[in-house]
Amino acid sequence: MKVSCTQENLAKGLSIVSRAVATRSTLPVLSNILLSTDQARLKLSATNLEIGINCWIGAKVEQEGATTVPARLLSEFVNSLPPERVDLELITRTQTLNLKCGRFEANIKGIDAQEFPLILIPEENDRVRIKPDLLRQMIDQVAFAAATDESRPVLTGVLADVASDRLTFAAADGYRLSVSSIALEEGPQQPISVIIPARALQELRRISGEEENAIEMLVAPNRSQVFFHMSDVDLVSQLVQGTFPDYRQIIPKSSNTKVTLATEDFLKAARVALIFARDAANVVRLQIIPGTGTTTGRMIVAATSAEHGDNISELDATVEGAALEISFNARYLIDALSVIETAQTTLELRDVNSPGVLRPVGGSDFVHVVMPMHVGR
Repeated sequence: MKVSCTQENLAKGLSIVSRAVATRSTLPVLSNILLSTDQARLKLSATNLEIGINCWIGAKVEQEGATTVPARLLSEFVNSLPPERVDLELITRTQTLNLKCGRFEANIKGIDAQEFPLILIPEENDRVRIKPDLLRQMIDQVAFAAATDESRPVLTGVLADVASDRLTFAAADGYRLSVSSIALEEGPQQPISVIIPARALQELRRISGEEENAIEMLVAPNRSQVFFHMSDVDLVSQLVQGTFPDYRQIIPKSSNTKVTLATEDFLKAARVALIFARDAANVVRLQIIPGTGTTTGRMIVAATSAEHGDNISELDATVEGAALEISFNARYLIDALSVIETAQTTLELRDVNSPGVLRPVGGSDFVHVVMPMHVGR
């Protein structure tokens, strides 16, 4: 193998695939990045057997070939180079990769490319095409609500449901539920319902930041893997096996109190309350006061720390229905409000024992359900 490329492109490509490198593995080759020539480009690949990423960068290919070299060592060396041309040449007999850039040169010992697991994307399969900005928005609105506790594996993933030209993502951790939905220009021939690891979607969000063309999603025929295809990057992930809870049954169908207020004001009040709530299990109290003929409605956001003190924020609000006082985890409110892009948000409540529902006013098809916290008087 003998190729040359720019330091900038090589560093960028290594950054994209490096997060898929196995950090702890009994297979040494999984700590490496595969470099291979592919149709006059340099292809970089990494996998930890749960997630795999391929990235293609522009290069001048003088001789075809492939090898794997330690990911961390290669990335640190390339990132230290000046922004000039990098020449890479493989010494096949010793599996040593020689790199030259200006006055810098290194020889990195590698492992034969044949030992690296293949990351294949099916050519023929039912594909869903998603606008990249909408996909990034959906990931932002949903992935944070997935569980990090491995005791219930299905909750560490995000349900991806495709039916009737509509894509829905849903995630829940037992305390909150996020659901985001978009219309597709063209749906698949057959409905799709799979559970994608939240980490895989977060990686997809990271590496798709500059993508402008539609991102293709396809599921392996045996329902074991999901693939995302972009202009110069592919991501493949193992799917979570199991049955995701019926999220539709979790969303309350009615409410007795509906509060509409400025999203930014609500978010700021929740962040201030968290300063005092950290020592009290992040509990924040919401007191909802309907307006009268001469006064507007209000919502009071309060938190108390037995050791440090307390705080109160008063927000103007449009209140429909009965007065109510209810407590939530401040951090959960902040997580949800941070991904609502509309100027106003509604909070729908039934009673102190039922979950609250947050929705953007006039915005995306997004709903967030959060369980209340019960605090002794």
